[in-house]
Amino acid sequence: MPIYRSANHKLVRVKEKNIPVERDIQKTTEANLEELFGLQFISSEFALNNLRIDTLCFDNENKAFVIIEYKKDRSFSIIDQGFSYLALMLNNKAEFLVEYNETFKNKPLRREGINWDQSRVIFISPFFTPHQKSAINFKNLPIELWEIKFYEHDLIEYERIEPLETSEKIEMITGSKFIKDVTRQIKTYDLETHLKRGSEKTRSVFDAMREKILDLGDVTEKYLKDYIGYRISERKLNFVTIHIYKEKLKIYILIPKTKLSDPKKLATTIPKSYGWAKNLALFTVRYEKNVPYAMELIAQSYEFNKNR
Repeated sequence: MPIYRSANHKLVRVKEKNIPVERDIQKTTEANLEELFGLQFISSEFALNNLRIDTLCFDNENKAFVIIEYKKDRSFSIIDQGFSYLALMLNNKAEFLVEYNETFKNKPLRREGINWDQSRVIFISPFFTPHQKSAINFKNLPIELWEIKFYEHDLIEYERIEPLETSEKIEMITGSKFIKDVTRQIKTYDLETHLKRGSEKTRSVFDAMREKILDLGDVTEKYLKDYIGYRISERKLNFVTIHIYKEKLKIYILIPKTKLSDPKKLATTIPKSYGWAKNLALFTVRYEKNVPYAMELIAQSYEFNKNR
């Protein structure tokens, strides 16, 4: 869909500009990693074993490294290059850890504090071919494609290419030992992963709550290692997260205690000493009859975070 601007109630099409050089795309992305992807910048042009990583960054929510590569060449292989970078990381963990710790000397990481199985690669390009787009149509592939467009009036658009839903895993259809070795070490999560952690009772409670959360508005659902997160559009903070257990759901909402109306005093504020997000509150839900009150609390978190 073209982008328009309004001029006296008439829509005027915003023209696309010439694509800048890869280095300019890289500089723009690196300067806005937190806003675009919720990532922490580590370094540019990180070289190791005859490979050069354009942008190395860290996902603090997943506690995992993320590699970003910028492409204008339409002939490269998404799968081959993506798994090459992942293999480089998984086979050289110490070097990646050193690179992080040299950048953030005051907040060093320990190897056991990193979820290496959550590593992923992001490709950013002004254009991906149909073949490249179809290459990511596998279940839980740790590779993302983002197209970037430049328009007049200094407008820039980043759009993720969403893979088609499929039950196929790439390791099941490839004979490549190289790819299979990487996929054995990489773990991606989906809704099914979390539902398996619950019981019939808690899955029923979750289903009732999930439907109401998604009905709140422009809500995005994200699956992480320990929980399911819900965000407003493409914001980088979860207004609610749900941990599924056999006997209960643990719900975290992001709202100051002074802003939360909780007459049943169900929610408990998480102490700052935990080092978690500021203004985080916790409550549990065990039965479907408790969902309406739980949704009153969740809806308040949604409204509080909607316009932040």
